Amino acid sequence: MLKIENLRKRYTGFELDCSLEVKSGCITGLVGQNGAGKSTIFKSVLGLISTDGGSITLFGKDAAKFETADKEKTGVVLSDSGFSGYLRIKDIIPIMSAMYTGFEEKYFIDQINRFGLPTDKKIKDFSTGMKAKLKVIAAAAHKAKILLMDEPAAGLDVIARNELFDILRDFMEEDPERSILISSHISGDLEALCDDIYMIDNGRIVLHEDTDILLSNYAVLKTDDSQYKTIDKSYILRKKKESYGYSCLTNEKQYYIENYPQIAIEKGSIDNVITLMVKGEKA
Repeated sequence: MLKIENLRKRYTGFELDCSLEVKSGCITGLVGQNGAGKSTIFKSVLGLISTDGGSITLFGKDAAKFETADKEKTGVVLSDSGFSGYLRIKDIIPIMSAMYTGFEEKYFIDQINRFGLPTDKKIKDFSTGMKAKLKVIAAAAHKAKILLMDEPAAGLDVIARNELFDILRDFMEEDPERSILISSHISGDLEALCDDIYMIDNGRIVLHEDTDILLSNYAVLKTDDSQYKTIDKSYILRKKKESYGYSCLTNEKQYYIENYPQIAIEKGSIDNVITLMVKGEKA
């Protein structure tokens, strides 16, 4: 669906150089700290910034050669963009209808009613959660084949985030060929949503893994200094010095459970993995 190969973009003090792929029928997560390069990737894919090298292919076509019909198949939610605050939802409907030949007005209105968004209230008076839901509903309302979503849940409370993710699940269920690329610096949000996850740090992809494998096979070993010296380090991806000894990231949790029962082993989470991948060093 979307393939990025050796994408490069240079700014003063920062350089992006990465590759990733979003497969048909999959929700792919992109996690990393603020400033890691997530927004640069989205803007590059959308042609909002120039790039310094690499290739971007979407729907099997060079994204730089996209025409209007191609763009209609892409739904977009960017963290720093949205509708004018002086519009109301009822003003947006004719705008969306004029912009997208595939705009589904009934779906749009049904979703607006489902989540209780006011149609006569100016958007500038919406809560953060209401604005986020509106952007996602609009992105999904024109028969898009892929959603590109940069930090759509930023600033939302737990209930609002869950409601937003319900919209995305419904979007995927309607068409098994659809895909989503979604970024977040709140990595735990994506554990129950994404099929696979890329982790980015300082413009580089530091890890790519299926979410199920990440949650089942990865773990953090908590060792004192003497335990660290004696354990087999063949399956340790990163280590980090702690007051008690070391935190060690592994992708072979079962091996250490069976062979080192005396070591404290903490189940891997996306937060744990990205912390050690970014802050840790090679064993």
